[in-house]
Amino acid sequence: MLRYGLPIKLFPILPNKKKTSSTPAKGLIQGTVIGHPDGHGWVSAKPEDVYLNRHEMRLVLPGDEVLVRPGPPDYRGRVEGTIVEVLQRNGANLVGQFLASDGFSYVRPDDPRVSQDIYIDPADQGNARHGQMVVVELKEQPTPHSPPRGRVVEILGDKMDPGVEIQVAIRRFGIPHEWPKGVRKAARSLGEEVAEADKLNRLDLRNTPLITIDGADARDFDDAVHCEKKGDGWILRVAIADVSHYVHVGSALDQEAEKRGTSVYFPDFVVPMLPEEISNGLCSLNPQVDRLALVCEIQINAKGQISKYHFAEAVICSHARLTYDQVFAIIEGRGEGRAQEMQPQIQDLNQLYQLLLRARNLRGALDFGSTETRVIFNSQRKIEQIVPIQRNDAHRLIEECMLCANICAADFLKRHELEGLYRVHESPKNERLEMLRDFLSNLGLHLSGGEQPKPMDFKRLTDQLTNRPDRHLIEMQVLRSQQQAVYQPENLGHFGLAYEAYTHFTSPIRRYPDLLVHRAIRSVIRSKRKTSLVIRFEEAGLLKRATIYPYDLAALDQLGQHCSMTERRAEEASRDVLQWLKCEFLLDRVGEKFPAIVSAITPFGLFAELEGLYIDGLVHITALPNDFYDHDPVAHKLIGRKTRRIFGLGDRALVQVARVSLDERKIDLVLADSKEELRIVAPRGKKDDKKFARKERDRRHKPRKRKKQR
Repeated sequence: MLRYGLPIKLFPILPNKKKTSSTPAKGLIQGTVIGHPDGHGWVSAKPEDVYLNRHEMRLVLPGDEVLVRPGPPDYRGRVEGTIVEVLQRNGANLVGQFLASDGFSYVRPDDPRVSQDIYIDPADQGNARHGQMVVVELKEQPTPHSPPRGRVVEILGDKMDPGVEIQVAIRRFGIPHEWPKGVRKAARSLGEEVAEADKLNRLDLRNTPLITIDGADARDFDDAVHCEKKGDGWILRVAIADVSHYVHVGSALDQEAEKRGTSVYFPDFVVPMLPEEISNGLCSLNPQVDRLALVCEIQINAKGQISKYHFAEAVICSHARLTYDQVFAIIEGRGEGRAQEMQPQIQDLNQLYQLLLRARNLRGALDFGSTETRVIFNSQRKIEQIVPIQRNDAHRLIEECMLCANICAADFLKRHELEGLYRVHESPKNERLEMLRDFLSNLGLHLSGGEQPKPMDFKRLTDQLTNRPDRHLIEMQVLRSQQQAVYQPENLGHFGLAYEAYTHFTSPIRRYPDLLVHRAIRSVIRSKRKTSLVIRFEEAGLLKRATIYPYDLAALDQLGQHCSMTERRAEEASRDVLQWLKCEFLLDRVGEKFPAIVSAITPFGLFAELEGLYIDGLVHITALPNDFYDHDPVAHKLIGRKTRRIFGLGDRALVQVARVSLDERKIDLVLADSKEELRIVAPRGKKDDKKFARKERDRRHKPRKRKKQR
């Protein structure tokens, strides 16, 4: 490799037994390049990441595996490195906008972390036109003397075409979206209806009035519920589509499902984990048709506690497909039509829900009232409106039923000593707790529990917020103090739900971890032995073995990491598309003014949410009134050095849309002029508010003193 025209010495990597790179030579650090929108980057490594300046980043692209020589810390204390060798290039294609100017063409990557343009030779641009979004394959990697070069391999469409933002996100985040021929063929070969032979040796629950309750726009129904009174308690049946019966370990369908990890949901579009022939057809619990299911029958006592449960393979027939709104109407006594016929069943479910809700509150499970939104499009698929999703008791009713089935599945794994994937949510880390407590103390609030608070301590805190206007902002800070939930074989409990063991069992159509749990449970049901992981059957007089659950601890650990990654990838891609759409929605409204509420404070400014639109924008610190502002990370405030003016969470203001960037997914706001601007002050009492406002008014209108001329 040449560096600035001169050969550089390549330091060896010590090989290990698996013939892969192991420990770098002494003094060098091996890691993966991570880009930053400002042009610099980092090498992700242990024990400390290494900083790469812009000049070093010109030699690599994000995702490259490199060797770096760490140098002395820079003025900010960052360990700055020099690239010694590129071990492996990131071979992924890039997506961006094709631009042609003055006789040459290039692609500007959509990912802001890729700071270099990809130059395209005339022979490699295909039919791409200026301004279109394209996918480019790298032909030449960047060097000290030349930028990367590529070839256009796919044209996604014009930048403002409806739906192009989804296609961009799918490719930018590397979401598998095309079905291999073998997968399509396997899905079609299963047929459209359940075979009679598959119904044999199953519990027949077709006469049990199970019903599905989902959103009005749902297309796949993977759960159905039924409950009935028994003495002082209840029997709850949760039937989940038996995907594992059709998707066998190691098959083409299984390999593709594992690769995808999860279904990815965008506004009015979904990238499913399984082909539609399965997800919307054979495994969807559609009404009035026979379907295979794995049923969890749960006995719940008068205190809302699970006293007994049983899993069984079953054949069911959903008696009705209801929406949340229909069910809520019945709960309130205003149902009609087919839904009204199911009133006795729904009222029983509602009584059980009230019992489970009391038990939930007693154990201290967290329940944040965050606002989810839904995008409404017009006929051109442009945003017409962003509306909040109104969660009601019908949503919570189904959630509690699914929680019951999930904790039974987790307990089943433990009791039968099966290695499985748990849904783990650990307690908050100490540093985050300290920051949260400091923030709460400024608001006169307190989190009990000492250094290791329990879920009930957080529950007592959120109960104090009922009538506070800044409730959702405080809840957001509490939520940010929590750790992220992950999938892993080691059971460490679920802090947020206050469960000692928890897993995901209820959505095998759209989550791969749920499919793994189904296989674990079925392996025990079929084997009739607690720890056997195989089933035996006779065919043509020969004894054969068919593996249902062939996973050891190492395999599950790897699958847990992969599924956690695909979950985060799906969330990031969905968030990116939604932010694009919000920016597009405001493109024609630059200059308009909106009332807003401060939703976040950062060292570089404050974020404000436009009321009624549920869109956040940034008021940069340089756009704040004439002063220098200091950031108080504990109190979440910006404080003016001279004026002592304070901007804090929950403050209200009149803001103006100053700039919208689709490329950066950014919305820049400025405060409206002083005549229309609302007061932006830290929360005070009414007397203090009036006093502060009077002083501010006097200060602004006070004439300046002129210097006396000598």
